[in-house]
Amino acid sequence: MCRWAAFIGQPIFLEQVISAPAHSLLVQSQAASEAKTAINADGFGIAWYAHRPEPGLFRDVLPAWSDPNLASVAAQIKSGLFLAHVRASTGSATSRNNCHPFTSGRWSFMHNGQVGGFEHFRRSADMLIPDELYHERKGATDSEVLFLRALHHGLDQDPVNALVKAARDLENLSREKGETPHLRLSVAMSDGENLYAARASSDHIAPTVYYKRCTQSEGWMVVSEPLETSSDDWIELPAGKLAVFTKDHVRLCDFMG
Repeated sequence: MCRWAAFIGQPIFLEQVISAPAHSLLVQSQAASEAKTAINADGFGIAWYAHRPEPGLFRDVLPAWSDPNLASVAAQIKSGLFLAHVRASTGSATSRNNCHPFTSGRWSFMHNGQVGGFEHFRRSADMLIPDELYHERKGATDSEVLFLRALHHGLDQDPVNALVKAARDLENLSREKGETPHLRLSVAMSDGENLYAARASSDHIAPTVYYKRCTQSEGWMVVSEPLETSSDDWIELPAGKLAVFTKDHVRLCDFMG
């Protein structure tokens, strides 16, 4: 399982999420405390919004803790909306194209979880991607299929419903051709204006998602596990819910409940 973190608010240096906190994303890449695997060494990535509608993207296959470029970038770039991810593969190869976040136009997307038995029906999953989007299929992960399928279902018009439909498509394919658990999912995604985070599963074990208000930066941090183990002000997103964050507000709605 992977670890991820996202932020929306007044611009901050990326290092305030990636490397500075006591239980930062870099620490979690070596010692995650709420994941099936403690080590997340199969690549990393950052998508950030700044001066253009489309996000910048930096991904590589090195373990996050061993890449000095990541530390340098995180110390220099400021953004008011960004997504960061450290990867633990559930079967697909360690390659740059398989690292999260994925981007398309103004959208960025990252995922933690699994679609049960995906390696046995990867071809069928690829066939869910319509022709007009298939040129954007660069890697081999279930996460990228989920993202492209959500784009097909209308991510621009109705992000919540589009993500639900995409997740149901892959869950149904797993039920037909895969194995249990058919779906475990935590997602963070953004269109450059809002930040969305969701948590769901086909069984009773949904990957964790937490969020907290950051008064100093007038925004929100959203994470797969808290960035400070000593802090008690993180709020756990309930399973079967999706949260929509703006700089000032958060709204919860039902998601695959």
